[in-house]
Amino acid sequence: MSYIQNPSSIEETSFKIIQSVIDEEHPDYHFQTEMEESIIKRAIHTSGDFDYLYNLRFTHGVNDKIIEILKNKGTILVDSSISLNGINKRVLDQMGVRYECLINHEEVVQLAREKQITRAMAAVEYAAKNIEGPKVFAFGGAPTAVFHLLDLVEQGLIDEDAVIGVPVGFINVEECKEALLASKLPAIATVGRKGGSTIVVAIINAIIYQMKEVITDDYVRYSTPTTKKEGEE
Repeated sequence: MSYIQNPSSIEETSFKIIQSVIDEEHPDYHFQTEMEESIIKRAIHTSGDFDYLYNLRFTHGVNDKIIEILKNKGTILVDSSISLNGINKRVLDQMGVRYECLINHEEVVQLAREKQITRAMAAVEYAAKNIEGPKVFAFGGAPTAVFHLLDLVEQGLIDEDAVIGVPVGFINVEECKEALLASKLPAIATVGRKGGSTIVVAIINAIIYQMKEVITDDYVRYSTPTTKKEGEE
C-alpha cells in the first residue's frame, strides 16, 4: 500500500485539502486576516471539523495582543497537561516565552482546598498574585476558571491581558464563553459546546508558527499555508 510518510508532506497536503473543501463547500467564506485564517485552519486540521469556520470568535484585537505578549516574553497559562504537552515549547523557548500549567502545583492544590474552589480557579488566582508580566490565559476544559477570571478582572485583581477560552462540554460551557465574548477582555473563544485542550494547542501553535518559522528535529515547518491571492505563484 502506498501512502504519504513524510511529516511535512502530510501537513502540507492536509492544508491543501482543507482549502479545497472550503472552496467547494463554503465558496462564500472569507477569512478576515491571515492570522485568523491560520488559527481557524489549524483548528480544523486538529479536529477534522469545519464548524470552526463559523464558531471561532476574535474580540478586541486579541491576536495583536497575544503577539505583543509573546514578543514581550510573557507567560502562557494553560489549564491542562494535554495543552502543555501539545504546544511547541521549542519555539516558545527560542522566543523566551514562559509556559505553565499550575493545576497540580502544590500551592494551587492547597488554595483550592482552603477556598473550596476548583483547582483551575485556584490556578487563576495563584497566577494573578505570583506570576509577573503579561499573560495569556488559555482554557480548554475549565469553564469555572473562565468565570473566575472574569470575576477577578471585574474586581480589579488581575490585569486585562488576553484569553483563549475554548472549554468543551455541557455544564456552564456555553455560558462562560458568552460571558467572555461580552467582556472587555481581548479573547479568542468558540461559540457553543465545542473546543477542548487540543483546540487550545492548535490556536497557540498557529499564532507562534505565524510569528516565527519552526525548526523541528526532522523537518522544517513553516506557518500554516494561507490562501494565495489571485495571480500569485
